[in-house]
Amino acid sequence: MLLASTSAIAADAEAPIIDRPDFKSPDGVFTIEALEALGRVSEPVVSPDKKQILYGISYESVEQNKSNRDLYVMNIDGSGQKRLTRTADSENGAVWIEGGKRIAFLTKDGEKQQLWVMNSDGSDRKAVTSLEKGVEGFLFSPDGTKVVLVSPIKFSRTAQDIYPDLPKATGRVIDDLMYKHWDEWVTEIPHPFLADFDGNTVSNVIDIMQDEPYESPMRPFGGVESFAWSPDSKQLIYVSRKKTGMDYAVSTNSDLYLYDLATKATTNLTEGMEGYDTNPAFSPDGKYVAWLSMEHDGYESDKNRIFIMNRATGEKTDLTADWDYTVNEIAWNPDGKSLYFIAHHQGVTPVFSISIKNREVKTVATGVCDFTSLAPVDGKTLITMNHSMLYPNEIFSVKGGETKQLTTVNKEIFDQLEMPTVEKRMVPTTDGKEMLTWIIMPPKMDKSKKYPAMLYCQGGPQQAVSQFWSYRWNFALMASNGYVIIAPNRRGLPGFGTEWNAQISGDYSGQNMRDYLSAVDDVKKEPWIDADHIGATGASYGGFSVYWLAGNHDNRFACFIAHAGIFNTEAQYLETEEMWFANWDLGGPFWDKENPVAQRSFNDSPHRYVDRWNTPILVTHGEYDFRILASQGMMAFNAARLRGVPAEMVIFPDENHWILKPQNAIMWQRLFFRWADKWLKPGQSK
Repeated sequence: MLLASTSAIAADAEAPIIDRPDFKSPDGVFTIEALEALGRVSEPVVSPDKKQILYGISYESVEQNKSNRDLYVMNIDGSGQKRLTRTADSENGAVWIEGGKRIAFLTKDGEKQQLWVMNSDGSDRKAVTSLEKGVEGFLFSPDGTKVVLVSPIKFSRTAQDIYPDLPKATGRVIDDLMYKHWDEWVTEIPHPFLADFDGNTVSNVIDIMQDEPYESPMRPFGGVESFAWSPDSKQLIYVSRKKTGMDYAVSTNSDLYLYDLATKATTNLTEGMEGYDTNPAFSPDGKYVAWLSMEHDGYESDKNRIFIMNRATGEKTDLTADWDYTVNEIAWNPDGKSLYFIAHHQGVTPVFSISIKNREVKTVATGVCDFTSLAPVDGKTLITMNHSMLYPNEIFSVKGGETKQLTTVNKEIFDQLEMPTVEKRMVPTTDGKEMLTWIIMPPKMDKSKKYPAMLYCQGGPQQAVSQFWSYRWNFALMASNGYVIIAPNRRGLPGFGTEWNAQISGDYSGQNMRDYLSAVDDVKKEPWIDADHIGATGASYGGFSVYWLAGNHDNRFACFIAHAGIFNTEAQYLETEEMWFANWDLGGPFWDKENPVAQRSFNDSPHRYVDRWNTPILVTHGEYDFRILASQGMMAFNAARLRGVPAEMVIFPDENHWILKPQNAIMWQRLFFRWADKWLKPGQSK
C-alpha cells in the first residue's frame, strides 16, 4: 500500500478505516471476491504548477457494507506516489487551491457533507462551511476569492406545512408531475450559492437563484461540470432547466445562464436552443464559451454537439456539424486553439481534438479501451484515465500520440489472475449491414470443447457497448465463470453514426432485436459454443429486451436473467417520471389511437407475448427504482409463475436502478451465477 508519513495522513482513530483488502487468489480465477477487492480510481486533477496529480482511490468493505475514498498524490510522470488521507469518511471532489499549497474537498462534518481544506501534504484539515443542508459540490473562482457551493433547498410541501396540528402525519400532497425522480421523492432541489473565501472561512453566502423553483445542477447526474467561471472571476455560467412540474417532465430543454457578480444580472446564453445544453467551459483567454448541445427537445440520446460562442459577437458555431458522432466530455487545450473531447467511436472511446479555426478532428489517443476524464497539462500533454473489459480505470498520460500508464492500483490483484480474452467480430445483420460484436472468452479456453454462452443486452437504451468496465455487468467475471459472452453493438447504440444510434427510438422491438438474434445465430455456429445452453441477460432496456426475447426467441435460449426491466410498456408510460423519455422512445401515450408509432410500441410490449413463455427466468429489481418501478419485475415474475415457467425473483428494498451496496452487490452476483449455472451448466451447478 502506498503511504505517506504517519504525520501527514489525516486519520480518525475512533471510526473503522477501510483499507485495501488483503486479497489472495487460491486458483488464479477472477471471482466475485476479486471484483469487490479492486481499488476504484477517481478523476485525476493536475496541480497549478503542472508538477503533480491529485486523485482518489475507493475501496469497499463487505463487513461495513460501504465504500470509502481516500486521497493520493503523485508527480506528473507517475513517480512519488503517496497517500494523503486515511479516514473513515470519503474525501470527494478534491481540487488544488492557493496555487497548489492547499487542497479543498468534501467530507462529512457530523451528519452533513461540508467543504474542507487541508495543506497539500494532508495536514491541518478543517471545515470551512457549516451549511444547514450540507454541500453537494463546489467550484472555486480562478482568483480563489469566490466559491460556488451546491446545496439543497426545500421544494415541496410537507404535511406539517398544510396542517401544523398534525406533527406525525406523513402524507404527501401532490398536484403536479415530477414528484419523484430516479430514486427519491422530490422534497429538495439543488441551488448554487455564491460565497466569499478568505482562505479560512466562507462568508456572505447568497443563493444566485433565490426564489426560483428550478434546480442547478440538474438531477440526478449533474455536478460541478454544470458550472464555469470566467478567467477574470467576474462571471459564472450555470446550467439549469427552468421548468417545473409537467413542463419539466416532458422537456430536456436546459440552458446556460451567465451570472454577472457585479450587477447580479442573469442572461440566458442559449435561448432558442431546444435540447440539452450542458458542460460549459470558458476558453483560457475568455474570448469563447464552449459547451455540449443537443438539438431536439425531449431526446436525451440525441447527438451531443460541441458548440462555441464568440463572447464579443454572440455568434454560435457547431464545431461538430460535419462529424457524425456524439460527444461525452470536453476540455480546452491550454493554447485555446482547440478542444479535447471524448466520444464513442466504432466500439471504443478515444480522445480526440477539434480545431476551433477549421473544425479539423484529430485522434489524440486510442486503443482497445475507453478513455474517460480530461486534464490538460499543456498544449502537448494530457492526463486522463482509461479502462477496458479486462481492467478498471487507471491514470495515464498522453503525449505525442503515446500513452503511458501512471498508476497500477490493482496490479497486485491482477498479477494473481488469469484473465479472459476479448475478440472483435463483425456480424452480418438482417438488413445487409455489419455489426461490431465483442466476444469475451474464458481464460485458457480450449476450443476443442463446448462452452455455454450468454447474450448481453445493453440498457439505456442508447448506451455504448464499448470497452466498458462495470462492477455489475462485468464481462471478465462472467467469462471467468466459464461463459462465452456475446456483446453486440446492436441498433440504437452510439459510436456508429447518428442513423445507427437513432434507429431504436420508437422501435424498441424492431431491428435491434433482430440484431441480437443475428449475433447469437452467428456465434453459435462455432464448434466451441454449446448451442443448447445459451442464456440472455440485461438491465433496464436490456431487461425489456430479455422480457421481449422470452416470448420471441424460437427456443434459442435456455434461460433468462432480467434486472430492472420494462415488462408492460402501457404501465411504464404512466409509472415513470421523466415523461419526455417515454414520449420520445415509445412515441407518445397509449391512448393516442391515431399515432402509429405509439400504438406499435404498446402493442408489441413484452407482456403481450407471455403466452409463449417457456424458458426459466430470474427477475431482480430495486424498490427505490422510480425510473422503472419494481412492479414491472413483479408482473413479469407473476406471469412466469402463472404460466408454470420456472422463475425466481429478488427484490432489494434498499436499492434503486442499480445495486450499489457491497453486500447486496455480492448477493446479486452470487444469485446471477447460481441461476445461470443451474440452467446452462447441467450437472455442474451448485
